Amino acid sequence: MNTLKTILTILEYILFAYLFFATLYIFVYSVAGLFYRQKQKEKVSRIRKFAVLIPGYKEDAVIVDVARQATLQDYPKDKFEVIVIADTFKKETLDALRQLPIRVVEVVFEVSKKSKALNKCMEIIGDDYDIAFVLDADNIMEKDVLKKINAAFDRGFDAVQGHRTAKNLNADFAILDALSEEINNHIFRKGHRVLGISSALIGSGMGLDYALFKSTMATVDSVGEDKEVELKIIKNNHTIEYVHDAIIYDEKTQESNNFVNQRRRWIAAQLDYFRSHFLDGFIALITKGNFDYFDKVLQMVQPPRILLSGILFLLSAFYGIIYFFTPISVHEFFVPGFYWWLGLFVATALALLFAIPRKFYNKRTLTALLSLPKGFVLMFISLLKVKGATEKFLHTEHSHPGEIKHN
Repeated sequence: MNTLKTILTILEYILFAYLFFATLYIFVYSVAGLFYRQKQKEKVSRIRKFAVLIPGYKEDAVIVDVARQATLQDYPKDKFEVIVIADTFKKETLDALRQLPIRVVEVVFEVSKKSKALNKCMEIIGDDYDIAFVLDADNIMEKDVLKKINAAFDRGFDAVQGHRTAKNLNADFAILDALSEEINNHIFRKGHRVLGISSALIGSGMGLDYALFKSTMATVDSVGEDKEVELKIIKNNHTIEYVHDAIIYDEKTQESNNFVNQRRRWIAAQLDYFRSHFLDGFIALITKGNFDYFDKVLQMVQPPRILLSGILFLLSAFYGIIYFFTPISVHEFFVPGFYWWLGLFVATALALLFAIPRKFYNKRTLTALLSLPKGFVLMFISLLKVKGATEKFLHTEHSHPGEIKHN
């Protein structure tokens, strides 16, 4: 009996320590995010030339309108070029794209990956650019995005993440996906920048010094290319800026199967990068004081917020039942104790509430939150299907072209 008790106690404290760290991490950065203020620079010393790179795989439903909208930037026309990287597009789509004032680069791979498409494209288009600005094939930019990204570069940064936000809020899962994005913007971008730490990259709506991006991407061949690029440039002491008012609209998933595919890919990539970079990040922290790099490595082992809150809710309820409805002799098998688990749940809930924009405090969001239990289950399904997710490209279908639908 004593052996069983010892084993249970060790396991419970290990679980508590991990969830305590996860809660503390998001709570600190969520509070910091409340103090974020957008930095502005009205006049710039240089108008940089952008390569607006839009890789797409079978994106016939959205790509033409997305490309057309990308050409409408309030930025000197000779200082940006829209380049669609077309992987497995229909002939009529390619014909329509070639009617636009853009460049089309066709690519073909035995196994398609965004990293391969970007590398092949930059090999073809050459080096006559200052900034590589990456969009997903469903992204729509506000007309001043390039101007604001250029201003951030003028302040001395060579890697900048814009504010990606929901294009559509027309389904419960789309609202939950949008909420998740905004929570991440608050914690991993706003909060980090307030404390002087690099913003996280998302994979689209991001601008990087062209030479830096090209040389870094040349070493990348993965389905989580944004995280690998992020880790590599931060390791080399580049700080990533976040520009909250550079708005890029992104289509949010409406279907549970797309939700599972997305999360499966993201979780698998994060776990892979944590395993491969943890020791390196720890050494960089000790020998070079590179806390930024070590922080990003720790970020890779963070559980998804929906899983963290759901697990803590269930554990709090379970330990509450033990605490209030079982004999005291049973309590010694369940540690730390009900109030400790409840404290973690409350702290996590507060961190998420701090991070949710006010515009989401409405009846539609409340209705969507009723789908959280389903989302929690789907996240567990994603975890069970993580194996092999980084070995192949998992395509997410998009259906909303240029229109922004918030109804």
